[in-house]
Amino acid sequence: KTFLAMAMALEFLSQGKVDRIVLARPAVEAGEKLGFLPGDLAEKINPYLRPLYDSLYSLEERERAHGYLSKGVIEIAPLAFMRGRTLNQCFLILDEAQNCTSEQMKMLLTRIGFNTRTVVTGDITQIDLQGKTSGLVEVQNILHSVADIRFIYFDRDDVIRHPLIRDIIDAYERHQDQPAPLPRRGPGAGPKQ
Repeated sequence: KTFLAMAMALEFLSQGKVDRIVLARPAVEAGEKLGFLPGDLAEKINPYLRPLYDSLYSLEERERAHGYLSKGVIEIAPLAFMRGRTLNQCFLILDEAQNCTSEQMKMLLTRIGFNTRTVVTGDITQIDLQGKTSGLVEVQNILHSVADIRFIYFDRDDVIRHPLIRDIIDAYERHQDQPAPLPRRGPGAGPKQ
């Protein structure tokens, strides 16, 4: 998902269809508490945007990518600081959107300006929000009938990673479909009397 979004963004940029690329992602840990991160804002958000950087460096030569980043042609925009902005003439990627709250999703989608393309990626099987509704789950119900919005769903056949990943996905799906096993008692234990 991330790779395809970055490839499309770079294509739009190279063709002059947009002036810049804006990358955003919610800062939610995957079950771990990372605590205080040192550094300036870019350094703090950088670990969360690593998948986007990985895709960028896979698609673009390192020097050019660094140039785009240093000149602001590719902008890292922490989701928490998007309120009040209008993003014109850009390609906006919101990655890991399953970890956006409903409020964050609405806020980001209402930043879209003129001649802006937006791609929202996420996997609703990997939600790390605790006790909150995922904005990605909710937005599918809210915006399904809006004419210029498309939802594209990938399945295991769309996985383009190491072939072992498909086997892992299949194993998890089979496990999820299994009823919970009954607790085992010690060896030799017969029926309770």
